[in-house]
Parts: sequence; structure tokens; C-alpha cells
Amino acid sequence: MKILYALQGTGNGHVSRAREIIPHLKKHGQVDVLISGTQAEVGLEEDIKYRFNGLGFVFGSKGGVDFRETSNRFHMKEFFSDVKNLPVKNYDLIINDFEPVCAWSCKLHGKPSVGMSHQAAYYSVKTPQLSGFHWGKFIMNNYAPAKHNVGFHFEKYDDFIHTPVIRTEIRNLKTQKLGHYTVYLPAYSDDFILSKVKEIPNSQWQIFSKHSARHYRKFNAEVFPINNELFQRSLADCEGLLTGGGFEGPAEALFLGKKLLAVPMHHQYEQQCNALGLENMGVPVIWKENEFDKKLKAWSESDLRITINFPDETEEIVKNTVEKYH
Repeated sequence: MKILYALQGTGNGHVSRAREIIPHLKKHGQVDVLISGTQAEVGLEEDIKYRFNGLGFVFGSKGGVDFRETSNRFHMKEFFSDVKNLPVKNYDLIINDFEPVCAWSCKLHGKPSVGMSHQAAYYSVKTPQLSGFHWGKFIMNNYAPAKHNVGFHFEKYDDFIHTPVIRTEIRNLKTQKLGHYTVYLPAYSDDFILSKVKEIPNSQWQIFSKHSARHYRKFNAEVFPINNELFQRSLADCEGLLTGGGFEGPAEALFLGKKLLAVPMHHQYEQQCNALGLENMGVPVIWKENEFDKKLKAWSESDLRITINFPDETEEIVKNTVEKYH
């Protein structure tokens, strides 16, 4: 059986999930890998058969998406050429983790595909979502369409939704508490984060930055360029994680029993909905910048920890997906 696994390369969560899913897919056939997007720091230890620019967003430095740079990086003619020419009919099974080139190629050529992603969970009305009409909801539902869907979320809100795929290296981490806080807020500048954490005396912060190419110390913080191994060690040893409204990062913190504070990106529908789900579970969320100082201080002084032992069901999910949709 020939299997095509397509994944979005914008953001680390898709790549982390692929590292767990692809080895199980290989038990069922030959697997070719397709990736588009350019903003992941976690490496994919697989041969890449197809690599496209795709259609992804670029993080800004003021808490949201840099729409101008996102637009500059999108090449419409190239995108439609890739969609048209991708040989999707050569595959017996196509699994897509929120990747638009493959998704639209399947739609164009009438080839069924399986959307296996966190975003797929939002096809259920039972999943926590913002009320009313949002363009972000429309975009997310049409960004990478699939005939069938297998979703992942913090809870099993529906029968096709599973709990997060926690990568093996996180499951195997030995944790301790060394007193510092770990920060991953890629949509904010270093200066903004430093200005907030310096106001909390007797605290130490390890900030992992998309905006710095060097390691340095300032105030009560250390700033590191993005490094997966260093980040894992920092997370294992921290008191808590201050992060955005992504999916895998918060899920890993919950799994490790770390305090968690989420700051969803502005105008990013998925992150806003993720944060809503976290808040429903009791996790504190910073919704507006004018509440940043107060909530950050309260969180650092609190010992509220929500621990969830997400089971390792990846092999079973892959097996059931192959058997059901092949």
C-alpha cells in the first residue's frame, strides 16, 4: 500500500505529531512525506518527498500574525501549480495534517483523504468555540478540506476526537522543579516579555525566542534562541509554562504536571478557541494585554496545577484509520 502523509510545517505541533504517527504508518505500507510551510523548529527525521511553500501564517512580534509578511510569502501561481500537479491518484491512502496543497489537490482530482489533525476537531459543534460568526472559523474549515476527519483535542469532545499525541521524548522526561518559569510566546518580542517578567521580583525566567539569534541575560531572565533540546530540559525542570494558545505546548505542560498560563494570539481563531477549551478546564488565560501584568503576577504566586495523563493511543488510532479508510 502506498501512503501519502502531508503536514503543515508552520508551527511545531504538526511536526511533533508527524514524528509519532509516521513510524506507525510505515507498518502498513510505503509512506511518502509532504510538507509545506517554513516556521517549525522541531525537526522531522524523515525523508521528504514533496516540499512546498504552501500557505501558512508568519508570527509577528506584537501578539498576533504578521499579515503583511504572510501575504509576501504566499505565491498564488506556484500554489495552484503545486495543487494541480501533485500526483495524489498514485496513492492508496492520503492522510493530511492541515496541509493545504495536498488537501486541495485531492479535492481537485476527486481523491478522498483523511484529515488527521488538531484542527479537524473543530468540525464538531461539541468542541469549545467562540460564539457568533468569525472569518477565522470559515478559513479554518476550508483551509485543508478532507472527506474524513480524525481530530485531536484536550478532551474527547466527540466520537472522532482523541486526546493529544504526546511525543515520546516528552513522555520519557524526568521532571523536577528548579524554580524557573519557561516562556514560549513566539508572537511577542523579547522586549515585551522582559518588561513583564522583570516586574515579578524573586522569580527567574527562561525565554525561548523566535526573535533572537543569540543567548543573553537581562533582568531576571535568560533568553535563548529556539532549541528543541534546551526547551525540553527547561520545561522538565520548570515551575510552569507561559505560552501561547497553541495545542501541543499546553498539552505537554498539562501532561508533565506543570503550571500553565496561556496567551492566545490576537485574531487567530484556532488559538482563541484552544484558550477557551483550556479556560473551561481551569487553566488561566490572558485574553487582553491590559490584564497581562495582573494575571501573570497572580499565576506566578499560585500553585494551581492541572495534570492530565493523556494515554498513548497513537498506534491504535493509526491502525484503525488505515483499516477504516484504506
